[in-house]
Amino acid sequence: MPQLIAWCGFLGAWLLVAGPIYQAAIELEDEDFQREDFERAVANVPPPPRISRWWLLVPPVAYVLRARRDRAHKDALLKILTPVQLEQLFHLRETAAGWMFVASGAALIAAKETWELREEYEWPTWVFWALVAVMLAVSVAHTALRVQRRQDIVRRAQG
Repeated sequence: MPQLIAWCGFLGAWLLVAGPIYQAAIELEDEDFQREDFERAVANVPPPPRISRWWLLVPPVAYVLRARRDRAHKDALLKILTPVQLEQLFHLRETAAGWMFVASGAALIAAKETWELREEYEWPTWVFWALVAVMLAVSVAHTALRVQRRQDIVRRAQG
């Protein structure tokens, strides 16, 4: 019975990882975000100039210089976007961040459950890392395949 419970915890935890990844993909794909308009607007703002590589000899200064240039670039981008584009951008970012937190928390629980499964069977540590890698790949592949299938069906239905 302890082995059955260990497997239930393992599988349940990994379903909690796959679910938010899939849900995030669906919600972000369905967002009312005019990507082409946004990309056109962003193309009008040149990227920030690179800092001299010499500043890398003094990492804190390099970090501050890079942060200032990035902030100035971001401010320039925000000035050219319309209020509607800003609202869409922030909604998209907030939705993505929310699902990232849920999936990250689930991944931590899944890592714990995977470790407990490894302990139940007294497997070597490398089995734990292999299981984590495989289950993460399965979770992401599941989402990619379902989203691709959905897009293919919609394309076929449209003609």
